[in-house]
Amino acid sequence: MSSKKSILDNIKQQQIEASTMPKIKLNAVVYEDKIQQFIEMSRAVGGDAILLKEGEDINQVIKNLFPKALTIGSNIPKITCATFNPDQVDSPHKLNGTDLAIIKGEWGVAENAAVWIPQNVVHKALYFIAEELVIILDSKHILNNMHEAYQKISFENAGFGIFISGPSKTADIEQALVIGAHGARGVNVILY
Repeated sequence: MSSKKSILDNIKQQQIEASTMPKIKLNAVVYEDKIQQFIEMSRAVGGDAILLKEGEDINQVIKNLFPKALTIGSNIPKITCATFNPDQVDSPHKLNGTDLAIIKGEWGVAENAAVWIPQNVVHKALYFIAEELVIILDSKHILNNMHEAYQKISFENAGFGIFISGPSKTADIEQALVIGAHGARGVNVILY
């Protein structure tokens, strides 16, 4: 008998039968007004969130929020204030210098203002290289907590995805808070 076969046979003998996972009842946080909690938490983590009023033009809101933005990237068809489509850029290096990226979020979480963003652009570098980030999110897609969020996210054909909550922050070096070290300096969520 070969050493390899002997080792594999020994492993097979040591395996125990798989057991079913127990049902766990979570007492996770639930909010009376998820939208208001999301907006307040967005501000608490250094970003901002606004709820569009009925009939309000999202492009005009974005122009008012970022009047000095010259290079605005978005692949969302209804965003007409974008100056370029990032999916038509052949190299992520060419995204350097993007003042504002406007992207679509899938799920928002009221407890920490995190927004789940699957990769819905060609170059995921856009999420991190832009100076400012605007996330467009359906207000009906705000969940109470991360437990609910992970139940909604599909991992069957998982690719890249990220939760973004407020601007990039780090306090690694000498305990000094630095904003924008690893991503956008500002994050605004526009709820519709």
